[in-house]
Amino acid sequence: MESSIDALSNAYQEFVAAAAGVLEAKELSGGQKTPETEAALENFKQRWELFRVSCDQAEEFVESVKQRIGSECLVDEATGMASATKSGQASSNGLPPISAVRLEQMSKAVRWLVLELQHGSGGGAASHSQHSAPFDARFSEDAAQ
Repeated sequence: MESSIDALSNAYQEFVAAAAGVLEAKELSGGQKTPETEAALENFKQRWELFRVSCDQAEEFVESVKQRIGSECLVDEATGMASATKSGQASSNGLPPISAVRLEQMSKAVRWLVLELQHGSGGGAASHSQHSAPFDARFSEDAAQ
């Protein structure tokens, strides 16, 4: 995480320095278009693009951390870990907890369906069943808990 912050900070500092370089070159040239002002503008464009890439990478990192935290919370809630640590009981919502393995299987099934919908396959669950076993609410592991 620190490397992402450092990369973003460095890219920002270089971008600001390039902007200052454009202003200085323009001032020295009296507002005229010169090879120096063109070089400063080109450097500014490059630094702007690098800064944008750093911002995109930082945003991707933040999103991945948010998803990981959300997934961990979901697993904790579904398996009863969150309730057990808070109140000492198995589940506060009245539903029996499910296993983390089964939750992961269901999550993968949902992801497959989302991908199929995004790609417009229209096959839905029928095409999903070709890739892996379909969801079965009677799965013995869920019933046992």
